[in-house]
Amino acid sequence: MRIQKSARYGKISVSVGGAGLGFFRRFSTLVLILLLILPLAPVQAGAEDASQVNTTTVLFTHDLHSHFLPQADGTGGESGGYARLKTALDRERENYPNALVLDGGDFSIGSLIQTMYTTQGAELRTMGALGYDAATAGNHEFDHEGTGFAQMLNAVVLSGGPSPALLMSNYKPSPENPDQLNIQRAMAAYGVQDYMLLERGGVTYGIFGLMGENSAACAPASGFVLGDVEENARRCVDALKSQGAEFIICLSHSGTNEKKKLSEDERLAEEVEGIDLIISGHTHTTLKEPLVVGDTYIVSSGPYCENLGSITLNWSAEGKELADYRLIPIDETMPEDGEISALVEEWKGLVEGGYLSRYGLSYDQVLTTLDFDLTAPEPGIQTGNALGELVADSFLWAVENLEADVPDGPVVTVTADGVLRAPLYAGEVTTSMAFDVLSMGVGADGTSGYPLVSCYLTGKELKAVAEVDASVTPIMPVAQLYMAGMEYSFNTHRMFFNRVTEARIYQDKSRTEKAPVLGGGTSAEDMGFSVTRQEREYTEIDDDQLYRVVTGMYSAQMLGTIQERSFGLLSIEPKDENGQPVTDFTQRIIYDQYGNEVKEWYALAAYLQSFAEDGLPERYSGPDGRKDVSQSWNPVELLKRPNWITLVALLVLILVAALVVVLVRWAARRQRNRRYGGRGHRWRRMM
Repeated sequence: MRIQKSARYGKISVSVGGAGLGFFRRFSTLVLILLLILPLAPVQAGAEDASQVNTTTVLFTHDLHSHFLPQADGTGGESGGYARLKTALDRERENYPNALVLDGGDFSIGSLIQTMYTTQGAELRTMGALGYDAATAGNHEFDHEGTGFAQMLNAVVLSGGPSPALLMSNYKPSPENPDQLNIQRAMAAYGVQDYMLLERGGVTYGIFGLMGENSAACAPASGFVLGDVEENARRCVDALKSQGAEFIICLSHSGTNEKKKLSEDERLAEEVEGIDLIISGHTHTTLKEPLVVGDTYIVSSGPYCENLGSITLNWSAEGKELADYRLIPIDETMPEDGEISALVEEWKGLVEGGYLSRYGLSYDQVLTTLDFDLTAPEPGIQTGNALGELVADSFLWAVENLEADVPDGPVVTVTADGVLRAPLYAGEVTTSMAFDVLSMGVGADGTSGYPLVSCYLTGKELKAVAEVDASVTPIMPVAQLYMAGMEYSFNTHRMFFNRVTEARIYQDKSRTEKAPVLGGGTSAEDMGFSVTRQEREYTEIDDDQLYRVVTGMYSAQMLGTIQERSFGLLSIEPKDENGQPVTDFTQRIIYDQYGNEVKEWYALAAYLQSFAEDGLPERYSGPDGRKDVSQSWNPVELLKRPNWITLVALLVLILVAALVVVLVRWAARRQRNRRYGGRGHRWRRMM
């Protein structure tokens, strides 16, 4: 090789000999190949990762509500039952061995087995036996307040058996809760977490739980506080991703709704990126196809163990594709798993010995028979309802036959759509069926079931209660009311909060001789209940008189919120017999002669039992007209008996109409002036 410098151009030239030239060419070729290959190597590896397709199967439920046993579905078949659910789960896991099993909350409150919630934790223990991986808490997990929730967790831990992970990221014990420390200890002992990582089939899953805004509002006595839903969801997603989660699942007790602004889980998917799948509970929705919001799938299988949901997604870094989605019916065609059947029978035995024995009843005891169906009210449809009227009548009957000391004077009893949790179908009616209808809540005695409570309202306030039914129901269907001891009429086309046109109360012509005995017989006479049905006469309501009102604890507590829910237009203040405001309804609980709380469900069960082998009377086969709902557009009916709200609305309407007339006349006059003024101008120009 020879190096030579050019004087003219100041350049250096290199001259390579034959042997050196061959080596240089080979070296240059190698360098060129490396330069071409090395930049492509990481790109090629990334392309392989991006194209790798994973498959995820999730089996899911929500709103199980302690439906351990099958229930009649009204068509001659049955629905639900955990022994059948176990069979369905096992079949799916045979086909999808890496499937996750998850629940979206409200796994408790809905059957007699819930009566062991605080002492046995039967719900979570049975879910453990079913093989659930994780669940979140719903509002009904706090029907026994935060203290009862903690007792349930402790019971599960003490049992030593399997149970699902419990995930709660934005619902925590309030610092103002006097039992905060004990609740936190119970949550720590159980291992309650915000989120978890779960490796299954070579995939790392990130799972977290959320409580929704409406759900939290439905648990006002929980002693817990709600953290911001979207903020906590982002926190969980970011934390899970940073810890290696490849597929993120949210167990949300928030729900969806046909009205987009009320569909909390759709809003969550829109506002928080990175959630691959939302198991959506609380609203009892059954989604026959998943909702897809952005890159997030939202699924719901329906309440009460009616279905097992199954979704399979194929996914990669490039996106997700739905491979399979099914709602598997849990009905009479599904065989029962023997081990779960035996476990449920064990729970039933504990219920009979620990809860029902005080009522002299057994789990499957037949109370009476029905020749017709009594179904729950259709949401949003304002009308009478035979089941609601039966329940209201049972409260009135319980006052007359079970209450230890009954004050003189008329009584009005009230129940609400939102507390009627199950229908009664034709055939035999058992203790457990009666309980299912009114299964919510807990009493001051710490046992399941809301007690009946009493308060006093003025006649004017009593009419306002009817107005709540007439005016609030369209915007809040669970507020629809059913009463006994009172009848009223309203027109759905009248002005809000002035829809009630007639309201009357009835009084006894003769009282029933009372001889209450808890259970123990096969007929009304055996039990000591009088079968005499009283004749009643209706009288006008005196606006200033105090009337006794009896309802369940939950409904009574809602009375105090009516002013807020009616935008301040209606005011109802529960009072005692002396007219003093009631601030603590635990002081207004109705007790029997033995000092026991008279529970809502037991009032219904005892009333049904009073009919014994005679069966429920035909008069309950449909609404009896005590609530008369009109949809007439007759002007006389629309405007008769106006209150100040209607008068103000009419005045505003008249003023608006007058203003429109004035504006129309002004516009017409101005148009005429322009026309005539324009002609004069043209004539002047011609002159």
